[in-house]
Amino acid sequence: MSLVHILFALILLLAVAVGMIRIHFGPTAADRMMAAQLFGTCGVAILLLLAWGLNTPVLLDIALVFALLAALTTMTFVRRAW
Repeated sequence: MSLVHILFALILLLAVAVGMIRIHFGPTAADRMMAAQLFGTCGVAILLLLAWGLNTPVLLDIALVFALLAALTTMTFVRRAW
């Protein structure tokens, strides 16, 4: 992996850390759900970076599954909230 991949992964991990703060101090359930969506998006992005940097295509499949699960959780939240 190159230094650029590691730098992008660290930036995404920083976004996840900010999301943790939002989950802790979020005033509404919608704020917390948006932070959880941020976790899903950053997780998929990190997996895609790893798949590209390490040249392992199996991580692309795992990223696809995570993206589908993130969409499913959003639909479930919307259905329960309204």
